[in-house]
Amino acid sequence: MSDRPDRAAAGGEVRRGTRNGAVGLAGAAVNGLLGFVLTLVIVRGFGPTNSGAIFTAIGVVTIVGVLCCAGADTALVWSLPRRRLGPRGDAARLLPVALVPTLLGSTVVAVAGVALAGPLAPVLFDRPGGDGPALLRLAFATLPLTVAMTVLVAAVRAVRPVTAVVAVQYVLVPLARPVLVAAAVVGGAGVVLAFGGWLFPAALAVLACAAMLLGPLGLTSGAVLRPERADWRTFWGFALPRAASATIDASSLWLSVLLTTALAGQADAGVLGGVGRYVLAGLLVMQGLRVAVAPQLSRLLGQDRTAEAAEVYRRTTMMIMVLSWPAYLILGFFAPGFLSLFGPEFGAGATAMTVLAGAMMVNSGVGIVQTMLLMSGNSGRHLMAASTGLVLNVGLAVVLVPRHGVLGAAVAWTVGIVVENLLAARAARIAIGQPLLTGALLKAGALAGAGTLVLATLGATVAGRGVAGLALTVALLVVGCALLLLDRRVRRVVRAAAATLRPTPRHRQDEGSPDRAAVAGSGGTRGMR
Repeated sequence: MSDRPDRAAAGGEVRRGTRNGAVGLAGAAVNGLLGFVLTLVIVRGFGPTNSGAIFTAIGVVTIVGVLCCAGADTALVWSLPRRRLGPRGDAARLLPVALVPTLLGSTVVAVAGVALAGPLAPVLFDRPGGDGPALLRLAFATLPLTVAMTVLVAAVRAVRPVTAVVAVQYVLVPLARPVLVAAAVVGGAGVVLAFGGWLFPAALAVLACAAMLLGPLGLTSGAVLRPERADWRTFWGFALPRAASATIDASSLWLSVLLTTALAGQADAGVLGGVGRYVLAGLLVMQGLRVAVAPQLSRLLGQDRTAEAAEVYRRTTMMIMVLSWPAYLILGFFAPGFLSLFGPEFGAGATAMTVLAGAMMVNSGVGIVQTMLLMSGNSGRHLMAASTGLVLNVGLAVVLVPRHGVLGAAVAWTVGIVVENLLAARAARIAIGQPLLTGALLKAGALAGAGTLVLATLGATVAGRGVAGLALTVALLVVGCALLLLDRRVRRVVRAAAATLRPTPRHRQDEGSPDRAAVAGSGGTRGMR
């Protein structure tokens, strides 16, 4: 009898995580579609060389922007769920702690970057005297805006329902970007104006996020904004180790693009950029679920409710594997068909895409272990795993890219991805003290993957690895899923999953929910196990 409240609370947390995950998945699907449209607009509108220049500029914004955030975005997701909200709470004090240093630092970097754009351009772009200096100046000039967007989106993610961050990060920004870049293409504008169209939606996101933070943080009701000394120490004690690992995580594609530009040329970088867009699109499933459950994991781990956190992790990771492994198998089998949509010049990246699809199956197979590691406060361990992957990626790229081009970059990136994720999985298991990857979880992923493998082999044998084979395989998958629903056991599982997505009555949601006042000020790092 004594464990019933705990079981009820655990079940409530799993249902809450599942509902949030469903919203995150829907947002990820929209984001993935819009990201593909953006890539299609860029590569079709500007060709491999000029699209390589745009991808290089985006890479600079991504890498430098995440570095200037200094881990403050992840630190907000970790710390705000452990604070009291509202005008009498202590959550609002963390906003200046996160924003002031990052905006000051990004402004300094922006000024220096604009001044040094001329000397830097020949290092990153093929054509001397081309658009490289203008692209770099624009990238650095808007850097504080990019940083503000990233930090404010993280704050919204921590204090608002998941629908709010999905609306901004997964719909507003990715919808505006292809529209503005396409307008530049249709208008005959060059790559600089097109890149400006990619940057502009950050301003819309900043305004939307600022408006959404006013109520929860009590900013219009007299909330105290002056931080205490302990706020700075706790927040940045977590954030600074995360700063380096966040840069590595967010720049995985763009670092490979920049290295390929420097070691093989801008055309190869454009092909790798197109390949990478496809490969990373599959991770939007994981990203959507991570966005949804990270604040929940922080709250549970902050209360030392590790068993419930582990159960949320396992349910979330099972969803990731079941959805991602079939997608990556199809991506690897039909790489020529996918890349043909970009144009014949991109066919050289087919083998590289197949290699990277295998790497991403490992990545998605361990699920959100990196989020679990970070939300437990172990940003240092996460940095060790990410740094190891980075060293392997860069070291192998220097050796392989000059000789093998895009394929060499893909192999180097693959080794870095696999090693980083395996190290992070082991560290998360030690830190949490709970089993994470179970036999049932791996069995579910293996069944989904095996079924897809059979259908993909059949589709490729009958119609080849082009668009026709891809279409046939997708049709077979749809038919196969429909036939599975004829099984009573499958229907029972589907009904049970659907039941977890229904809103729970308010009084039942409150049962087992944490008392946020009880964990106020508990932003300190959990003891490492």
